[in-house]
Amino acid sequence: MSLRLRLLLIIGISLSVLWAAVAGWMFVDARQSLRDALDNSLAASARMVAGLVAQFPEPQDIAATGNKPLDVVARDGVACEVSLMRGEVMVQTVARTAGSPNLARADPGFGTHEYGNKRWRTYVLRQGNIQIATADSIDIREALVKELVLSAGLPFVVALFGSLILVWFGITHGLSPLERIRDLLARRRPGDDSPLPEVKAPVELRPLLHTIEQLLERLQVAIVRERRFTDSAAHELRTPLTGVKTHIQVAKLASQRPDESATLDAALVKADQGVQQLQSILQRLLELARLEGPPIELEISDPADTTRAAIEALQPLYGDSISRVSVQGTDESRPVRVACPLLIAALQNLIDNAMRYAPADTPIIVRIEPQSGGTMRISVLDEGLGLNLEERSQAVNRFWRGNSKIPGSGLGLSIVDAIARRHGGTLELLERNGKGLEARLVLPIAPKITFS
Repeated sequence: MSLRLRLLLIIGISLSVLWAAVAGWMFVDARQSLRDALDNSLAASARMVAGLVAQFPEPQDIAATGNKPLDVVARDGVACEVSLMRGEVMVQTVARTAGSPNLARADPGFGTHEYGNKRWRTYVLRQGNIQIATADSIDIREALVKELVLSAGLPFVVALFGSLILVWFGITHGLSPLERIRDLLARRRPGDDSPLPEVKAPVELRPLLHTIEQLLERLQVAIVRERRFTDSAAHELRTPLTGVKTHIQVAKLASQRPDESATLDAALVKADQGVQQLQSILQRLLELARLEGPPIELEISDPADTTRAAIEALQPLYGDSISRVSVQGTDESRPVRVACPLLIAALQNLIDNAMRYAPADTPIIVRIEPQSGGTMRISVLDEGLGLNLEERSQAVNRFWRGNSKIPGSGLGLSIVDAIARRHGGTLELLERNGKGLEARLVLPIAPKITFS
């Protein structure tokens, strides 16, 4: 259901209910006022007839002499009757209107009676031995009520439908700023990074426009970041692919010459290294895609166990040289709020960087220490050349490498930084007092689970 139709239904139903309640109240009040007016008219008619009767000779003399009864003229639907009374007993009807029912036995005051299958509203007035009764036909009264309903109800219906039409045009005009915003966004071309033009909108729509502008800015930043990432990834993948293609061509030429077996073996080894580099880059890209996807379920892992698992995962790549990696503080290890596969990936990247950039005869230390504030610090220390302040600030950027001569993807530290930030931790690259670099990963400790 559109917003316009929804507003029309809400306002229309509200107006209809309100107007119907007011019209009902006015109708009940007007009908009662009409009945009171007609009752007062009956009483006034009876009193008027009583005044006329008082001007004539004594009614009992008229009845005794046999003179012509008093002729009472009344409008259609109104009856009148004059009778003589002796005590509480009616003696004789002196006069009545044509077609009038027998009102002699009606009780004094107002009443409703049925005479000849026709209902009447009666009023009886007694003055001495004279009884004067007046009556209205109920059918005439109901006809007057129907006329009142038609005269008041028809303008009500016309006004209600007119109000709904005006409300429709008012809602359409009130929603025109939304329509302008929709048309503006619909005509916006993909990749257009210009700000939204000024739109005349009421105060209530200003926050919506501001939110849309912020959303467009975030989308533009994300597009630029992804475009930069795609360009860098394409460049990083192009280099090993070109190397693999070149070494395969060299191996193909060397295979056609019997005396070039050494060249063939060297070309195949180089091609295999290029394939491994491609595999490493693709693995890092998959890890980044996983980090930028939907959040995974909260898990905990032990830093000591994950450090050992990361070292074991690197052993096929470095062989016996992986033994120069030592782990300190395993007894003080506490579980952290990071999924085990992600923590293994983070430690594997940190240790892999230290193995690549530190001299082969220097030790690498992984130190695990609990910190105040409910965090665990995992530091990877090497004795390489280290990085200066500017290089340390850029090292977490994607595809940045300090030494292009050393094989790598330039994604390892950016993956570690993304894992840390996603779980409320931090990654810092610090210069050691002596020589080398310290990669400090700080993660929150998982709360203890107690069972009752």
